[in-house]
Amino acid sequence: MASVVASRLGFRLINEHIILRVAREAGLDPHVVADVELRKSFLKRLLEGLGPTAGDTALAMGGGSVAPTREIPTSADLRALIRAAIEEIAEQGDAVIFAHAASIALGKRHDVVRVLITASPETRRARVATDGQLGEKETAKLVRESDTARADYLRQFYGVEEEVATLYDLVVNTDRLSPEQAAELVLGAVGSSLDAP
Repeated sequence: MASVVASRLGFRLINEHIILRVAREAGLDPHVVADVELRKSFLKRLLEGLGPTAGDTALAMGGGSVAPTREIPTSADLRALIRAAIEEIAEQGDAVIFAHAASIALGKRHDVVRVLITASPETRRARVATDGQLGEKETAKLVRESDTARADYLRQFYGVEEEVATLYDLVVNTDRLSPEQAAELVLGAVGSSLDAP
């Protein structure tokens, strides 16, 4: 749905670009930065990435050589870089950012439309199970884990203890709406926002 909205508006579609940008700025492998979002310890991920052949003189990360005396960024540093990248992209304008809880990161800006696309757990389980590969228990577990990970992410990154509708300008429940219908609602909200003085 985000790609439909971006295409119709002629905006850039931003998702993993943020991870790649932060990785480049920090001189790290993108997987290390992504793991910060997945709640894995940065140090643990770094040590796993070194493997048994890591030398004592330099760490090879992100295509460059990092001297061992260089300070390794903490998870908090990387989270700050992710938030800064989101804010910089928003400042440039004409972008649909559909990951990294950008709506929360940009909550104080008045020139963005913050949208939550959601559905009931039952609908989400049915969508996960559409390929027929997973049973009911497995899909229910995946949805629960996804909800837990999202709640943890919002808490760790933004201090949000409870995700409520008032964090967004538009909440679209897709239990009965197709992706195209949901996109039309978002486009209508964005169009109204652009027309406002």
